[in-house]
Amino acid sequence: MLQAYERLDHTHSEIADSITLDQDTRKKARIKGKTDNGLDIGIFMERGHPLLVGEVLKTECGLFIEVKGANEPVATATATDWLTFCKVCYHLGNRHTSLQIGELWVRFKPDYVLEELAEKYGLTIDHTPTIFEPENGAYSKGSHGHSHSHAH
Repeated sequence: MLQAYERLDHTHSEIADSITLDQDTRKKARIKGKTDNGLDIGIFMERGHPLLVGEVLKTECGLFIEVKGANEPVATATATDWLTFCKVCYHLGNRHTSLQIGELWVRFKPDYVLEELAEKYGLTIDHTPTIFEPENGAYSKGSHGHSHSHAH
């Protein structure tokens, strides 16, 4: 079994294989799976730092494995103006749900309460499965190495 303990940036040139994972799996620190070419792999990463689509994992034997996102069920809510979009993002964020935000669209896991909220503001909902890459959050470590912590 391949074992990966190291993650690299998005720009590595000697990719040997890839692994396609949904968002819930990419959040895990310990993943047992198969690469897209059918090789068994164990992935062991630092807790609290989800794998990102496009990242490269380096295995103990020196192979480079690219992380890909799987299409999964999502709700994509689309607005027609920025003020309404901002209001919906505020209310969705206030629910502490994972969100992926684009230009005048916001994506989340299907949830009829959240979908009704977005529709109340006039957004249209599309349920086409796609890759879900939510924001990591203001207090999580980003690729630039900055972190912020606070006590509760």
